[in-house]
Amino acid sequence: MSLDALADKVNTIARLTGTFTLRSGQIATEYFDKYRFEAEPTLLAEIAAAMAPMIPEGTEVLAGLEMGGIPIATALSLHTGIPAAFVRKEAKTYGTALLAEGSPIVGKRVTVVEDVITTGGQVVISTNDLRALGANVEHVLCVIDRSPDHAAALTAEGLQMHALLTRAQLDAAEARRA
Repeated sequence: MSLDALADKVNTIARLTGTFTLRSGQIATEYFDKYRFEAEPTLLAEIAAAMAPMIPEGTEVLAGLEMGGIPIATALSLHTGIPAAFVRKEAKTYGTALLAEGSPIVGKRVTVVEDVITTGGQVVISTNDLRALGANVEHVLCVIDRSPDHAAALTAEGLQMHALLTRAQLDAAEARRA
């Protein structure tokens, strides 16, 4: 599937209009409901196929962030054979009580996987947590970069972001449909 067709399909399935409060506290009149494209198996497989070549060379673990990054990391892991870890916002006090579940991350080259990035705030927090646990994290892979500044907060933390789709690409696809 071409990137334009993929953008059109993501818009059709996941682009909502209304009034939405984002995680950052910002108010938006449009929202990309990532759970809608993550819950659509055919589209999720197309997204994983398109993202797989974007995975930085040498990646040993794909770390999906709770909650939306987990299905993306799982789909990428299935597509590429690269092991996945699932990163909580905070460790549970029961079970294994780990912040990162699944594949071990200590001493590994880890690429963080997220669904939609607006400010990058949670990515920065989670990356710092992973680094504190011994992971080597330099790259972030996301489906949609909807940030106005290409997630400058990530760059400030020494992270390189790789986005499948940008807000501009999705807006262009939406304009073509209108």
